[in-house]
Amino acid sequence: MKCIAVYCGSSSGVNGVYREQTRLLGQTLVHKNTSVVFGGGKVGLMGVLADAVLEAGGHVTGIIPDFLHVKEVAHSQLSEMICVETMHQRKAMINDMSDGAIALPGGFGTLDELFEMLTWGQLGLHQKPVGILNTNGYFTHILKAIRAMVNEGFLKKVNMGWYWSVRKLKICWSRWICIVLQQFPNGLLNKGSCKLNICSCYQS
Repeated sequence: MKCIAVYCGSSSGVNGVYREQTRLLGQTLVHKNTSVVFGGGKVGLMGVLADAVLEAGGHVTGIIPDFLHVKEVAHSQLSEMICVETMHQRKAMINDMSDGAIALPGGFGTLDELFEMLTWGQLGLHQKPVGILNTNGYFTHILKAIRAMVNEGFLKKVNMGWYWSVRKLKICWSRWICIVLQQFPNGLLNKGSCKLNICSCYQS
């Protein structure tokens, strides 16, 4: 994959592990020759991500609405910054530029981006993999809520296949699927086990 969209918070959270894993993700993407497109902010995990990519010599594109740029939350050192008029244009352009997406911990905006990508996939508007970096179990309750949607008949089980979830990660890329290599006591996760279905991998 040439370019990955990363959704993450404009805050850093109360636990340093969020910054640590965000920094590791940025470094890993550069190591895999994968560029990053994101919301263009300099604050919170957004800033941590961009700085990590830039420090590792990678390419990072920010897409930000004019009203946020004016509020001086835009990152000034990105490889490329694109200003748009609306939040909707921002999300559409990030999708157009990316080959897949990864959601990190964040607030309403991050969840909005994540679920819109899942919805677009459900509707057949794209065939891109969507990943969830479940650092510190941040998304665990949301993943349980998605399972409840299936159990209660509001979501088809097959639709859960649009995302995979991991707590800590090293990444390599395949044609369409982000294969997650996670260290377990018995070795690395078998690549063949990651298909277009839910792959929730928790470190024991």
